[in-house]
Amino acid sequence: MMGEVAMSNNRDNYWEDDDDEDDVQDQFVGSDTDLVKKLRKQLKVEQKRAKELESTLGELSKAQRDRVLKDVLTSKGINMKVAKFIPTDIDASEEAIGSWLEQNGDVFGFTPEPKAPIAEYDKANLRQMDVVTQGAVSPERADEMVMKIDNAESADELLAFLRSQQ
Repeated sequence: MMGEVAMSNNRDNYWEDDDDEDDVQDQFVGSDTDLVKKLRKQLKVEQKRAKELESTLGELSKAQRDRVLKDVLTSKGINMKVAKFIPTDIDASEEAIGSWLEQNGDVFGFTPEPKAPIAEYDKANLRQMDVVTQGAVSPERADEMVMKIDNAESADELLAFLRSQQ
């Protein structure tokens, strides 16, 4: 039990030692040097500048969001009054706003335009393009082939490369 009391006293003494250092620091704070005063003044100037920049950024972000909202809503034929109901946490992009309108537009009488199905003629053309490009060589691959041909040191090496491409 006595050992516990001694530990408690040691802990109390530990904190008393720190008080001595605070007194020394208080002496220096009271007698600020010219450099410290200049640094504090510069800090205040920089803090004011940071506040102004944050304010400007907020204003510009709001203006950009409003512009994007206006553009998207007018392109879809929706009244601008709907903009105040679109949550502010939604990204100010056409895709995000369009997605929100598709999910919640029925509340405002908006029905998204149905996506036009791909015509059979277009599907046939797409299949034909796939067939043509399936065995095609990309430009990067062509450059690689030219480099290997140019760097071949013997006829056997060149023939082996050409046979591997069949």
